[in-house]
Order: sequence, then structure tokens, then C-alpha cells
Amino acid sequence: MERRNRMLIKGFAVLALASLAATLAVEPAWLAEKTGEFKPLFNGKDLTGWDGDSRLWRVENGEIVGSTEGVTIEHNTFLSTKESYSDFILKAKVKLRNHNSGIQFRSEQQPDYVVAGYQADIAEQTYFGMLYEEKKRGIMEYWKAMTPEEQAKTQTYVKQGDWNEYEIICEGDHVKLILNGHVTCDITDPEGAKTGIIALQLHAGPAMEVRFKDISIKDLKPEKKG
Repeated sequence: MERRNRMLIKGFAVLALASLAATLAVEPAWLAEKTGEFKPLFNGKDLTGWDGDSRLWRVENGEIVGSTEGVTIEHNTFLSTKESYSDFILKAKVKLRNHNSGIQFRSEQQPDYVVAGYQADIAEQTYFGMLYEEKKRGIMEYWKAMTPEEQAKTQTYVKQGDWNEYEIICEGDHVKLILNGHVTCDITDPEGAKTGIIALQLHAGPAMEVRFKDISIKDLKPEKKG
């Protein structure tokens, strides 16, 4: 009888462990549906889902390459997503060879590959990590309120000529930029746009090149399904 009881207890324990394993296997899917997952915005092969001047943008070694070598541009030009996004976490890696670029978000598409709106700035000096507003308010008030020492400190986070990781968080009026793990902007901006496209910039001026990879986005307010 005692042996039988031990076997029954062992059997119940096995069933309980199996039930727990099944629960744990299901839970991540439930959590993913509740909180959303990061989804790639760039497939690493071509520019499906993006729109820009084909003379300036190409895919190379799993990277989006923007270059104005041999092409004169009269104004800043952009490679833009065809979809709009509102509340999200956007991650991307960028390597700037020279001059100036940026990652637009919650922005407006205008004719001739022009974009207006928020920009996480990418630059050789001074402004890498700054929040800018293209064709609108320009340099934001939060940056103007910083001391020269505080502005200069943001540049110590930059890896010039190498890959830098940007994280852009937008939720309601809240906008936050994180560069290589360091917060460079954290503001509440009721005047800013709450939805719009994402875009990559090539700046007018000297011939330049910039590269982007590992671009992904997480919806902070995923639609409820089922």
C-alpha cells in the first residue's frame, strides 16, 4: 500500500510538472499579444516597405546605405516608411561616414522625398543625440536650455565612424532618445505630432554616406485581437 501511495504521489507530481510546463509555454505568447513584440522594419534584403530616391538608397550586406556621391541634391531627402506609427519603441543602428543625417519619426511625408517632423539627429559633431524638428520648430527648447557643458557631454556617448545604437520611445506627449545606452533627451511635448512615418535622412551639402541596420519597432498600444 505504501509503495502504491508513493507511485500515485509521483504520478501526480509528473502531471503537475507537465501542466506547469504547458502553462509556461503558453504564457510568452499571451504576453507577446498583450505587450507587443519588436518587428523588423527592414528585411535586410531590399527596400520593401520604404520609399525614396532610388539614385541615393541601396541595400548592401544587410544594411541600408544612403549616399549622395556623384549626385547633387538641392534639399534634404529621405527614405520613408509607407506606414505610420504613433506610440512605440524604435531601435536602429547607424554608422555615419561624414556630414549629417537623422532618423525621423512621427513625421509628415511631403512631395519630392521631403519629410517634416521629429528627428533623432546624427552628426559629425555637436548634435548627435539631439531631438530636432525638421521644417518645423528646428532646435527644440529643451536643448537650448542646456548648458554648453551638458550639450558637449552628449557627444561623449557617440562612436564616430562606428556603429551607434539609437532607441526612440514615443508614448503620448512623452519623447525619449537613448544613444548607446545613454539618455540624451527625455521631454514631454504636447505640441508635437502624435503619429506619422519613420524616415532616414540624407542632408544637402557635401557628398556623404550613412548606413542603417537592425531597424525594428515595438507597438506600445497593440490592437486587441480576438
